[in-house]
Amino acid sequence: MGTLDLLLDGFQNALTLENLTYAAIGVLLGTFVGVLPGIGPAMALALLLPVTYGLEPTQALIMFAGIYYGGMYGGSTTSILLNTPGESASVMTAIEGNKMAKKGRAAQALATAAIGSFIAGTIGTLLVAFFTPSIADQAVKIGAPSYFAIILLSLVLVTSVLGTSRIRGFIGLFMGLTIGLVGLDLSTGQARLTGGLLELADGIDIVVVAVGIFALGEALWTAAHLRRRPLEVIPVGRPFMGRDDWSRSWRPWLRGTALGFPFGAVPAGGAETPTFLSYLTERRLAKPGAEFGEGAIEGVAGPEAANNASAAGMFVPLLALGLPVTATASILLAAMQSYGIIPGPTLMTDQPELIWTLLASLLIGNTLLLLINLPLAPLWARLLAIPRPQLYAGILFFASLGAYSVNRDPFDLALLLLFGLVGFVIRRFGIPVLPLILGVILGPLMEVKMREALDLSGGDISGLFDEGLAIFIYVLVALAIVIPIVLGRLRKRQDVPEEAMVR
Repeated sequence: MGTLDLLLDGFQNALTLENLTYAAIGVLLGTFVGVLPGIGPAMALALLLPVTYGLEPTQALIMFAGIYYGGMYGGSTTSILLNTPGESASVMTAIEGNKMAKKGRAAQALATAAIGSFIAGTIGTLLVAFFTPSIADQAVKIGAPSYFAIILLSLVLVTSVLGTSRIRGFIGLFMGLTIGLVGLDLSTGQARLTGGLLELADGIDIVVVAVGIFALGEALWTAAHLRRRPLEVIPVGRPFMGRDDWSRSWRPWLRGTALGFPFGAVPAGGAETPTFLSYLTERRLAKPGAEFGEGAIEGVAGPEAANNASAAGMFVPLLALGLPVTATASILLAAMQSYGIIPGPTLMTDQPELIWTLLASLLIGNTLLLLINLPLAPLWARLLAIPRPQLYAGILFFASLGAYSVNRDPFDLALLLLFGLVGFVIRRFGIPVLPLILGVILGPLMEVKMREALDLSGGDISGLFDEGLAIFIYVLVALAIVIPIVLGRLRKRQDVPEEAMVR
């Protein structure tokens, strides 16, 4: 069957009354949580992951599709109205969006963000449907040495290239890999880093780690910096766009989509780079009087489209290779694994009905997001007036409930508190969260692939270099480590005054 036929079959499965209800509930829940100050889509997914327990895998993934896009929309709302991005990818949206809101154009800023997100998400999801199967077909041919190298490259890129500090990035990665080692060794059955506790023999559930790092860590960090003055909530009005707003927005929507999807589809791509590039592109292409720096609608339309196109693109490495490239993708991977679904090269052939239903649900959830949330924008704005103490008290309650519901073991609550303190510490010292989460998720898989490669070579280290693709990727790993160091030294030399060079 062709891609279109498979996608149509996915729509037939997704367009039932029951599944549409789950998609709508997911969109509303995702927006409700994502619109709260300081909460991004990753944290929204982590908090709402336990809500899907007890559902059939298809229904759970459909609801997650709605939660995912709802959380993305909620992040743009807080960026525009409160200048409080829920994640780093929303920073560019806040630059011009909040200034538009302060000039009385909050409705137009929210509308161009929502419509741009819809267009980018729709195009991006269609591209995922067309590209993922061919990538998965090629990925089946990848051996253990190359797979190990790809994971290594992803971890190095996310720590060495995309982070503001390579040292902090590698510290976060080391912490994540260490957490991933906890439990029984799959080969020898020996306990590792369990401290003699039987509760840790099966390892630490990623849900407990994610909820602790994101939700509890954020709550503790906010409590430590809590200010009693109330938030200034800007009235939204009725979201609409005039003819001039449409003419100024449609090109940035398309350019942002074109920039965002490739970065999301590349392992360790992320959304920060394309949103930044989109903002710079729109600023450079802007006509005189475009009000950049004072609230230009192009500065909201482009980055928001790039953000959502990148969010759709991240499904390519997630489904085809089993590699989560963002913190949000890591939570999605954890959700799939909780149902026994292991993303990777054979997933689309082993469970095609499930995957094509998921892709169709992403398109449906994206449409519901636009239809439901544009009229409800004023209502979501009122949620922003909730006092921070009550807000984070609620978050702590749901975080504890979610962590306990995983295994119904009080020991998980102790782990939740521990990882909440870890989340507070890494925020205090500026250690990025993404390398830590990826270390927890990819560390065990990386160990399995490494052992497979070494077993094939009889324990010889050369087994990691048996494939030409693996050698090529190791060259990329070396370049990813060396190039930032060389560029940093060149910048330092350029900063040295010419007089000092003469001396």
